[in-house]
Amino acid sequence: MSPANHLTPDPNGPQNAAQGPMSGPVTSRDRGRLEAVPPPSRTHWDAEELMTMTFAPPRWAVPGIVCEGVTLLAGPPKVGKSWLSLNLALDIAAGRPALGSIPVEAGPVLYLALEDTPRRLQSRMRTVLAGRPAPAGLTLSIACDPMPAGGDEQVDAWLTAHPGARLVVIDVFAKVRGNPPTGVAAYDADYAAMGRIKRVADRHGVAVLLVHHVRKAAAEDFLATVSGTNGLAGAADAVLVLERARAQADGVLHVTGRDVDETDYPLAFDSQAGAWQVLDGPTADYLMRDTRAQIMRFLRDYPGQRPKQIAEALQLDATTVRQTCRRMVADGQLHATPGGQYSPAGGDTGDSRDTTGLEPPSLLSLRHADALDQAEPS
Repeated sequence: MSPANHLTPDPNGPQNAAQGPMSGPVTSRDRGRLEAVPPPSRTHWDAEELMTMTFAPPRWAVPGIVCEGVTLLAGPPKVGKSWLSLNLALDIAAGRPALGSIPVEAGPVLYLALEDTPRRLQSRMRTVLAGRPAPAGLTLSIACDPMPAGGDEQVDAWLTAHPGARLVVIDVFAKVRGNPPTGVAAYDADYAAMGRIKRVADRHGVAVLLVHHVRKAAAEDFLATVSGTNGLAGAADAVLVLERARAQADGVLHVTGRDVDETDYPLAFDSQAGAWQVLDGPTADYLMRDTRAQIMRFLRDYPGQRPKQIAEALQLDATTVRQTCRRMVADGQLHATPGGQYSPAGGDTGDSRDTTGLEPPSLLSLRHADALDQAEPS
């Protein structure tokens, strides 16, 4: 079916939940018809035999970031997750480089924008497309049944009708996860909710991107920020966590998973174009500016401080602060006394509003600061 078929009911509001993205509601007679992924004919081998076998490489929707299986994209509200997922959907459907520079294979994409109205979805697409034609391979829907109520079968039916599909986006996961069964532990309920979607992804060998939220509390491990129990991250094949400080254009996409290398991607968001782009160079190069800016801002108000005092005040690693201060002296940003006290160079003190060419701290991820300056060549 064409995308227009999914936007015809009430143009000002969401569709009825029974109107899924495929061919209508799933009846109770049909429900449960979707079988699990057929098990392999064999389930065990000796080590020598296994090493002689040949397997097809995994299918990538976005090489290095989104692979076949279920990927959880988490981030705080209004951080730009929906813009990011829409960017990926449009780029893959059109065969354009994802995030501005990553080559992708073109193919059909299903985008379930379950928190949007047709008008808002159209407006966002106009912004991102910037006059380019909408890709014919993108199917859009603003409604899908919860997975336990037949949503998995609806997605499965669409994938069956589009055997070359590259990506399914579900924005947001909470809209389709369904209510947890009574008496089931939270971890088991989360794992089971992910399992229904993973079953569909594995059956078709396609990438499914689930947009989700993070908890309010910060954590040392970015996986621990994903809202819900560890069952969600544990069942997912990969987890992406998007961080961007409010009112800042730069961000970091943390990536980890079974088939993806654990890494961080520095990103920039263009609000006028509604576009995320991968930045050149290592993430540390961009976050470094935040660490230095925090130190500079603090020393303008409290000159003559030692690294230990600065680290305690900013809740940063003391070794990182000490090394950063030395490099800032070498770069002419700070002045150091023989006793190891630091102040802004040129007497720039007493007014934290004076930026002296430094960017204000974006506080993207303070918990990563201990690795940032240490990674800079001595």
